[in-house]
Amino acid sequence: MDVYANWCGPCKLLDKHTFSNKDLIAYVNENFYAVKFNGEGIEEIYFYDRVFNNPKYDPKRKGKNSSHEFTKFLGISAYPTMVFFNENGGPIMPVVGYYKPQQLEPYLKMIKEGDYASFSNPGDMRKYVSEFISNFSDL
Repeated sequence: MDVYANWCGPCKLLDKHTFSNKDLIAYVNENFYAVKFNGEGIEEIYFYDRVFNNPKYDPKRKGKNSSHEFTKFLGISAYPTMVFFNENGGPIMPVVGYYKPQQLEPYLKMIKEGDYASFSNPGDMRKYVSEFISNFSDL
């Protein structure tokens, strides 16, 4: 799930440069259910028998607005944040910030393959990412 805000510059870059990559699009469409969620929006969200809203949303406000209750529930404090969930809806991990397609690829593949489950400390994930060889094109 791509959690974004309308005013967020890196979120717009992610849409323009990363989520438009043909290899990334194909991989995500084949292996994930891609969802965009406005972290400051007004949608009513039903998750784990709870209802989440944004009661402090101000429609007259320009720029940054109030964070949605679901955004807070997920512990998101920066945009963009991509949150990955398992088959039961449990959050696996967040990926915070702007990533080029080739930088996001190792996270997509480690989650799809379940490799993240074998990491015993943050260094294991850093090593995985640093040794990863990208297959996504620059286009």
